[in-house]
Amino acid sequence: MACARPLTTVYSEKGEASGKNVVLPAVFKAPIRPDIVNFVHTNLRKNNRQPYAVSADAGHQTSAESWGTGRAVARIPRVRGGGTHRSGQGAFGNMCRGGRMFAPTKTWRRWHRRVNVGQKRYAICSALAASALPALVMSKGHRIEEISELPLVIEDKVEGYKKTKEAVLILKKLKAWNDIKKVYASQRMRAGKGKMRNRRRIQRRGPCVIFNEDNGITKAFRNIPGITLLNVNKLNVLRLAPGGHVGRFCIWTESAFRKLDPLYGTWRKPSTLKLGYNLPIHKMANTDLSRIMKSQEIQKALRAPNKKVHRRVLKKNPLKNLRVMIKLNPYAKTARRRAILLQAKNHQAKLGKKPNPIKQKAKADKKKRRQARYQHKKETEAKEAAAKEAAAKKTAA
Repeated sequence: MACARPLTTVYSEKGEASGKNVVLPAVFKAPIRPDIVNFVHTNLRKNNRQPYAVSADAGHQTSAESWGTGRAVARIPRVRGGGTHRSGQGAFGNMCRGGRMFAPTKTWRRWHRRVNVGQKRYAICSALAASALPALVMSKGHRIEEISELPLVIEDKVEGYKKTKEAVLILKKLKAWNDIKKVYASQRMRAGKGKMRNRRRIQRRGPCVIFNEDNGITKAFRNIPGITLLNVNKLNVLRLAPGGHVGRFCIWTESAFRKLDPLYGTWRKPSTLKLGYNLPIHKMANTDLSRIMKSQEIQKALRAPNKKVHRRVLKKNPLKNLRVMIKLNPYAKTARRRAILLQAKNHQAKLGKKPNPIKQKAKADKKKRRQARYQHKKETEAKEAAAKEAAAKKTAA
């Protein structure tokens, strides 16, 4: 990890470096797996749910029976009796007024989830490793611009604080009070039904104070809004990664910080407090892929890039495209030329051919007959018109 340092400074209650240094625990170099943290957080949160269900008798507390078929109404059960609007109304069904819901909820639903111990420990290791990266902590929304160092470690004297004013003073000395001011500024009324369920006010998360022994530190810090207090022996991923997102701002006491190596072990030796537990190992020692790929060792082993471009050829129909047909059949050009020449020759022969006298005579006779029919028709129409006119004059006289 690029941000990992061999030593961490211990700060005094005055907010200054005390001169003591602590070796950075190996858990802060563990792989950060947001997917595992989110999965574990989602499943562990389900263990706080309370069962709920509708009444088993809801929607069935009436006497109703179907009228059967033949009444031109639906076969849904109907309320018995008379003398009221309720009688004859549909009952029981989820489509009926006053009926039960579809698939009534039961209290024996599987509310809780079991999570593997190894997964829970992996999630905690990832959350702790992310809490040491300023970029992730700032992206979570914590105001740590003036913080000297992450992870932030303070002397064990703080574990004996019993007054809130002492806790406020050391937070101001450590320049961590800006994160508390953010919490104060975020206090607002909840939008939604939660206002009716004793969850009226909401606020942002502040720092997480992690201690080894409670000599009064919980009383000193518990009344400051946004602060979460955790014992190093009982670390909880729901507190270290609220919402399933890594990057919580953590303030450690010196003894709690020193206890992380015995708790989670290093890659050289397993944990002494968790039987047979070893820290998760990185899949890659260096995750800078671009730097790895551009290194001389890798470039020597790689072949030159293939820049040949394979373009898809447009398929053409050889029956409609002569050029493609000639590629397939070179004789097609000669055959086509011969067909064109033969067609032209036949056309010229047809034009120069003398007319047949028999056909010519038949054609002339046909034309005469057509003209005679037309002339006869005209004469007949003229005679009929003259007859009608004479009849009309005779009638008028």
